[in-house]
Amino acid sequence: MDQTSIPEWILLNNQIVDEHGGIRDLSKDKEAVKSYFLNEVNKRTQFFHSLEERLNYLIRNDYYEADFLKLYTMAQIQTIFDIAYQKRFRFPTYMGAFKFYNDYALKSRDKQVFLERYEDRLSITALYHANGDFDMAKRMIERLINQDFTPATPTLLNTGKKKRGEFVSCFLLEAGDSLNDISRISEFSMQLSKIGGGVSINLNNLRAKGETIKDISNVSKGVVGVAKLLDNNFRYADQMGQRTGAGAVYLNVFHADIEDFLSIKKLNADDDIRAKTLSMGVVIPDKMIELARDNKDMYVFYPHTVFKAYGKDFSDISIDMNHWYDILVDDPRVRKRKINPRKLLDNIASLQGESGYPYIMFSDNVNRGNAMADPVKFSNLCTEILQPTITSHYADYDKHEDDDIGMDVSCNLASGHMGNMIKHGTIKETVFAAMDVMNSVSEHTNITYVPAVAKANRLNHSVGFGIMGHHGFISENFIAYGSEEDIDLIDTFFNIVNYYSLVHSMEKAKATNQKFYKFDTSAYADGSYFKNRKAIYPKTERVKEIMKNIYIPTDEDWLKIKEDVMTYGLYNSHRLAVAPNGSIGYVMSATPSLTPIKQLVEERTYGNSKTYFPMPALDTAEFMYETAYTMDNYKIIDVIATAQKHVDQGISFELAITSDITTRELQKYYLYAHHKGIKTLYYTRTKKLKIEECEACVV
Repeated sequence: MDQTSIPEWILLNNQIVDEHGGIRDLSKDKEAVKSYFLNEVNKRTQFFHSLEERLNYLIRNDYYEADFLKLYTMAQIQTIFDIAYQKRFRFPTYMGAFKFYNDYALKSRDKQVFLERYEDRLSITALYHANGDFDMAKRMIERLINQDFTPATPTLLNTGKKKRGEFVSCFLLEAGDSLNDISRISEFSMQLSKIGGGVSINLNNLRAKGETIKDISNVSKGVVGVAKLLDNNFRYADQMGQRTGAGAVYLNVFHADIEDFLSIKKLNADDDIRAKTLSMGVVIPDKMIELARDNKDMYVFYPHTVFKAYGKDFSDISIDMNHWYDILVDDPRVRKRKINPRKLLDNIASLQGESGYPYIMFSDNVNRGNAMADPVKFSNLCTEILQPTITSHYADYDKHEDDDIGMDVSCNLASGHMGNMIKHGTIKETVFAAMDVMNSVSEHTNITYVPAVAKANRLNHSVGFGIMGHHGFISENFIAYGSEEDIDLIDTFFNIVNYYSLVHSMEKAKATNQKFYKFDTSAYADGSYFKNRKAIYPKTERVKEIMKNIYIPTDEDWLKIKEDVMTYGLYNSHRLAVAPNGSIGYVMSATPSLTPIKQLVEERTYGNSKTYFPMPALDTAEFMYETAYTMDNYKIIDVIATAQKHVDQGISFELAITSDITTRELQKYYLYAHHKGIKTLYYTRTKKLKIEECEACVV
């Protein structure tokens, strides 16, 4: 490509690294940001003489909704924008600026003119989600412009716009076994994919291959056929060609189709069964690990025979194999067959090394930490959402029967910047502001065309506040990832975050006199959730220094919140979930989630050019960074497990391995993660070791 056709800001950004990918000059990224604003953003941004003129134009031309702005006076609106602009925020990286203006900023319909700056998008977000509460809007904009937290991508992208998508873009659906159920799940997946949703589907209730239909033997096509159908659905129902649909399917390892199911992601699988874009995950109960450890055979079961024997969906039975396994094994009515659990675990490890899949959910770890009476059966596309679902069953409409609508899940997320929350001394304020935004999203979201999703959102108001920026913050403070000091910091910080999320949810329940559905049967109602929950103070001198200006809730505070929750309830059934923070992490200039970085300078390709994102504090703390591929994975698991004690849902994290690892070594990571109480494992990413190759053989 002719370099004269490449914009100056990209050329400057590319000078961060040398021809071998090593760091050459980090200051070039600052120059790239300046050039990008001077020569691109400023020139393409529409000018208005006043804020009032600008808002009137955007409302008149159907860019903004009008109703939410009518809840404030013009002076109040001006104040919110003034708070944002007085911060004089500057993007510290070109990637952050580019991602915001390319993906989030409001543009003219021909995409040629910017109609918003970063401050405008945040101000509109605060005004909309404060719902007319001016003091709340001020608190929100303070936390947003200081980058203490950010709403999830669909919330930041769509808030306040007249022609917008949904504020949430992640869904979990429970599939029933009838053709009606499968058809509706297929329809729902396409409808949600059309609006940009990532959809996870539990296939565990489906009949296994060869089961009976209407008492005719050996006719069921099993879960693979449905998975293939869904794969095609997501590829067809994309976002008008801008992005392919994203879906995942989960199956319990005790389902008779588990081995066929794993084959859908094998690279050499036949096209008739291979799922090209569909993600997949497996649900592993403790019983499988016990049988593998004891080197015993493991029975897998045919779900329809279980349903006929007990009248229960297989999802509800297989999630509690400690109770049901021996009962099913001993019941002659239940069809079953033997497999080797060690071989199955080896197949899972082998497939992960090959394709990165499957995701893993340790169901008993999940449900030991589940405060709800109903069990969690599967997870989402990024493995951080862990909420109970109830299977829906759809009727034959010509018989004038009613649908039995269960409970599905919509993911309503925001993420805090760990370093900024600590440096600004705003942990409480950030958690409260984020919870306010997420509650507003819940209250403004009604996905009526997927009734079980709408029902659960209406009854549960579930949210998920997560954290990003961990590796960057500890490196900046000369703390090694996974060290004693790091574990100390994580334990102290997440205990505080959990405490304030409980306080906010309790206060919301008290103010509205609304508790989430089935609160009275939860571990919150009887106080058992609070067993062993107490003050956690820093133990190491370094963390004591870092947290010296942070108020740490005392034992008395924890006792008080226990009493208040038992008295007033909680508004939100779920509060915390740590997402992977992909593109939004660039906008926040933060390392992703809690996980270690994979490169000191990340490389991304957009169009015909490459863009580079240097990690935070790289100019002063490069020597503190260790990448995930060279790091001890046991240390990573220790960090995630420490945070997991305080997080009611899950934490999305990846294992990063090199191509010379054996499946036995990978299985040891699984077993250690399970032992440490990890709930889910996201992708396994494999870095190929560099080898000398004959160029003629490269394909």
